[in-house]
Amino acid sequence: MRLIFFTGEPIAAIRSAFNYSRGTAMAHILCTVLFCAVSAAAVPAQVPLAHRPAAEAARRTLLEHEDAWATALIARDGATFRQLLAPGFIYTEDDRLMSRTDVLNDVVSGPDTVTAARNDGMEVHLFPPAGVVTGWLIVRGHGKGGPFEHSYRFTDTWLERNGRWQIVAAQDYLKPRE
Repeated sequence: MRLIFFTGEPIAAIRSAFNYSRGTAMAHILCTVLFCAVSAAAVPAQVPLAHRPAAEAARRTLLEHEDAWATALIARDGATFRQLLAPGFIYTEDDRLMSRTDVLNDVVSGPDTVTAARNDGMEVHLFPPAGVVTGWLIVRGHGKGGPFEHSYRFTDTWLERNGRWQIVAAQDYLKPRE
């Protein structure tokens, strides 16, 4: 293999190095230039999703929905849950599996009374038209066993349909008491 230093005409150097005819050398140069131009033009389309305005709007909406969930727990707000929970919604908490109907019944008329609820450390991961939110839900209240404070590590999966985000699946893990 020879090293080529472009001190003269580039096409002549390519021709001699690769034993190309003048037309073939020119065609390779043009293809290379065209490839570079197309690649450079594609760069703006590859801006990370996190920097796009639509992604930022989706991120804000999902965080607002998560906070609405926490507020609805305190108020036993069935209307908010019916709006947020997609048909076919499925929920797991530790070893329990619950349907949309089960969750609605539990939050609206279950035995526990939630007096405070908040989210912490939420992160949104977008996979349009889906989004996954992870974080902690901290809930205080009282039930049959007396007062409680629970911390749940959650993973919620949201789907945007017809411009509306709804939660399709949720998984909570109750953090053991320390």
